[in-house]
Amino acid sequence: MKRFSLEVLYEDNHLLAVNKPAGLPTMGVAADKPSLLVLAKKYIKDRYQKPGNVYLGVLSRLDAPVTGVVLLARTSKAARRLTEQFRSRTVEKTYWALVEGTIRPAQDRLENWVAPDKRHRQMHVVGPTMPDAKEARLSYRRLASPAGSSLLEVTLETGRKHQIRLQLADRGYPILGDRKYGSHRPWPLGIALHARRLAISHPIGGSPVTFEASLPEPWTRFGVTV
Repeated sequence: MKRFSLEVLYEDNHLLAVNKPAGLPTMGVAADKPSLLVLAKKYIKDRYQKPGNVYLGVLSRLDAPVTGVVLLARTSKAARRLTEQFRSRTVEKTYWALVEGTIRPAQDRLENWVAPDKRHRQMHVVGPTMPDAKEARLSYRRLASPAGSSLLEVTLETGRKHQIRLQLADRGYPILGDRKYGSHRPWPLGIALHARRLAISHPIGGSPVTFEASLPEPWTRFGVTV
């Protein structure tokens, strides 16, 4: 079984922000399988020598093949206040993605209605009257065009499952390595989607806080530098 390490981006008495590696589920797997939540709880327990169970509330989830910022609350009070920020969409979520081809236009706003296909464990673009349909909105801009691909900065307005993966693939620009949504180009590990930045108001005091995750090594092979 692969061993994962925890890269801590920010830590205080109320929050823990980490840079999730590719291939590690955020949560919701069998007890004998690794997850980010289990790893983070062990980190807190060992670092602060906490007896008993450790509380951590997951505030931002990423698909297993996706890398980048994941935010966890260390108290129920922080979790409750931050959940409201996510619900009211005052949180700023910025992703970087490498997609196949040169995307056009270079900047756009995508709006779709999406719904789950539970049998195949993926999402589909559907009509607004379809059962379980939810609106999905994002904006992107092309930053560069390395090696026959497009480097995009994506800003999420909603937080639907597989939203970025689906909406870009629906326009004909699947994310590198994302075979589930039609990519034919390989990616060394996971897919070329990275949660680059997350900006919130601190749940205690309200001061602005921005978390930023460095890019995994495979991105440098495509000439992507920060």
